[in-house]
Amino acid sequence: MKDDTDKKFMREAIKEAKKAYRKDEVPIGAVVVWKGKIVGRGHNQVEQKKSATAHAEIMAISSATRKLGGWRLTGCSLYATVEPCLMCFGAAILSRISRLIYGTPEPKFGFIKRITKLPDSPEIRSGLLGDECRDLLGRFFKKLRK
Repeated sequence: MKDDTDKKFMREAIKEAKKAYRKDEVPIGAVVVWKGKIVGRGHNQVEQKKSATAHAEIMAISSATRKLGGWRLTGCSLYATVEPCLMCFGAAILSRISRLIYGTPEPKFGFIKRITKLPDSPEIRSGLLGDECRDLLGRFFKKLRK
């Protein structure tokens, strides 16, 4: 059952990534879930906002904190299509995200695989719908290089 629920929310993160793709942004999407409901959504908006901090995870976390009325997201899960970078992983930890689920690894900027030990880090699950997440990134960069 948990796997079906995780897939359902990862598909929502993929929808967010497709929004970024249509805007010629790197297609990464994220959603924050609390008590079985999406409370935050985000997709990359780095180019649009001209800000290196406008990553999908940051946008979703910010959206969730506004909706829930506080910065602590204890009990929430963050679904991201791509392995979070150092900044996004840090934001997840600082906001007290309880679970982090991501689709595909990011060999250049992904930070999860580099962690050796962190106190009170969230439960982490990787590879969920990874092929679909990876294919979307591949199509974007192939289009970019034409």
